[in-house]
Amino acid sequence: MQRIPMQLPQKRRDGTFDIPDLSTLPPDGGEEFNRLVFTSSPYLLQHARNPVDWYPWGEEAFARARSEDKAVFLSIGYSTCHWCHVMEHESFENPEVAAFLSEHFISIKVDREERPDIDDIYMTVCQAMTGSGGWPLTVFLTPEKKPFYAGTYFPPDDRFGRPGFMRVLTALRDAWAGDRQKILTIGEELQSQLAGALRATEDELPEDILERAVDGFRGNYDSTHGGFGAAPKFPMGHTLRFLLRRAADTGDDALLEMVENTLLGMYRGGLWDHLGGGFCRYSTDSKWLVPHFEKMLYDNALLLDAYVDAYLLTRKDIYRTIAEELIAYVRRDMTDERGMFYSAENADSEGVEGKFYVFTRAEFDEIVATHADMLAEYFGVEKGGNFEHGQNILHIAVEPEEWSRRHGLSAADGEARIAAAKEKLFAARAARIHPSLDDKILTSWNGLMISALARAGAAFEDDTVTAMAEHAAAALTEHMLRDDGTLLRRLRGEDAGIQAFLEDYAFFALGMVDLYEATFEPRWLKTALTLSEAMLARFSDSESGGLFFTSTDAEQLLVRSMDAQDGAIPSGNSVAALSLLRLGRMTGRVDLAQRGEDIIRAFGAQIARVPTGSTVMLMAWDFARNPGREIVIAAESGSDATGLVKEVRGRFLPRSVVLLHTPAHSEALVALAPFAANNTAVGGKPTAWICRDYACEIPVHTPGEMAALLGD
Repeated sequence: MQRIPMQLPQKRRDGTFDIPDLSTLPPDGGEEFNRLVFTSSPYLLQHARNPVDWYPWGEEAFARARSEDKAVFLSIGYSTCHWCHVMEHESFENPEVAAFLSEHFISIKVDREERPDIDDIYMTVCQAMTGSGGWPLTVFLTPEKKPFYAGTYFPPDDRFGRPGFMRVLTALRDAWAGDRQKILTIGEELQSQLAGALRATEDELPEDILERAVDGFRGNYDSTHGGFGAAPKFPMGHTLRFLLRRAADTGDDALLEMVENTLLGMYRGGLWDHLGGGFCRYSTDSKWLVPHFEKMLYDNALLLDAYVDAYLLTRKDIYRTIAEELIAYVRRDMTDERGMFYSAENADSEGVEGKFYVFTRAEFDEIVATHADMLAEYFGVEKGGNFEHGQNILHIAVEPEEWSRRHGLSAADGEARIAAAKEKLFAARAARIHPSLDDKILTSWNGLMISALARAGAAFEDDTVTAMAEHAAAALTEHMLRDDGTLLRRLRGEDAGIQAFLEDYAFFALGMVDLYEATFEPRWLKTALTLSEAMLARFSDSESGGLFFTSTDAEQLLVRSMDAQDGAIPSGNSVAALSLLRLGRMTGRVDLAQRGEDIIRAFGAQIARVPTGSTVMLMAWDFARNPGREIVIAAESGSDATGLVKEVRGRFLPRSVVLLHTPAHSEALVALAPFAANNTAVGGKPTAWICRDYACEIPVHTPGEMAALLGD
């Protein structure tokens, strides 16, 4: 199968502009800019030329709102959000709207990816008030930050069953002036509701919780196209990993088939970029054909994990191929010069969603040149188009082997013909204007990608992939981790800032655990412990046992929330629980394992109500309550241990932890995991010590003996 190309000509990116000499600008940005020009966020900078008198989130804006007795207009989005760009063009670039906002409101723009704490609170408000949410998130606040009206996208005029933005602004201006007490009452009531909604509710999970979650997914499964629910469909990598674990534990072939159909359906559809690699954010249809074309780092990290698991469980080469193509995309398009990973690529280029990715049939025929008809059949390219305006989204429209046979080709010849066409199409596409790049580095999302790359490198025995994870970890540690164990969240260029949130600590710690198992370098295990201890010190709730979203010294918002519900990314509490449980087993520290169990218990009632919404926490619960294996491989050198290490890494062992004890790393390892002092190479021969359910097997020395202990 064709590998994703590694090199591109010099990219021409959409949506970039040169930052002026900021020292020459007045505090409000001057005539050409607004205050957002002084920020680092790509999303905020996209709005720096709006005529709206924008403020970034901060006390200056709220102080002005209080002094001028104005309500606050809060707009939250992110740089690759299509409807955020639509609302910007329709409303925020409109001089009439800008003038009205400036006269009657104080306007604040927030990047949800930089400040998920603000987004979390006001998105909960929007969902409570309207029954739904999304971005752009539009909220109106009192100067004390209390919400009284919320929505998402508003068109400039009444349209789509939505009120026009100017009508909303006019009504809220009038209400602020004439019915202030009602507005203040709404704000007080919503703050009270938030305090209850964003708290943990402690309880033990029922014994059948895993089966209840699986049944929930079965009932929502699309047996025709794979995936769960109707359009739009989201590629939830962490959910698929949970279901793979249940299929492995129960031997349920039907459940495994559900996951495999989904993994293959996503890959064969337009959700996957068949020329450049990488998955888009979600599919707007049930068939995985028409994506929302933005590519997010976190989606690709979580899906890489899922395809690695599928490969380890089934040993099917297709899953390894997909994973390797995804890694090639990340290496080429999403990695900065220091080895860290960018946040996202936009859906739009030149003002049109998906323009970079699609082809008319005439363009396709001209580029491919030879065998165009049969290749159009393979990629589903139609004369009238399968997308808007006669354009085509490339996808695998036929079964490749059957397609090859029908055209009198061997499987190898068919693959070669497809590969040649991909190379031509990729080169032609590379000359286009590329979507804009959100080039900020987020600690949490980098932690997810480090974890996935480390696991892929180990599973595929590919040192170059493991090195990607190591380089990112070293750079992230240098730029974002302070000597006292505290973290920063965002880096753009050389500008590091924003206090880290729970997910930053939890995801980075998880990445360090996986990177230790991929490299057996004790420094990564030590970093995982440092991060975990700082996380527990800064985020713990002594009453419930859960972890708050924000640290003890963070800015105080309306409420200090905590949650275990997974969304597009897993919740910080879920990942924290799982990584603490793994660290507890790896180091022999019962206190860490106990804190992991405390976190699970803290959200028991919430999880029991909607088990399908907390699959990572269910993986943590399963890890805690079922006996796994602590495996210590001891040898005189790393090379001596190769056979035993390979035997472990080639298996699907989600409840196991693995350490390597060699003389070169003995002192550092024993300092972190004292029990490993007794696990040494017996008689100088490579030795595997395998413990399960608080009992250890007789040590073994060969991969075959180890395989017998590990079982099928």
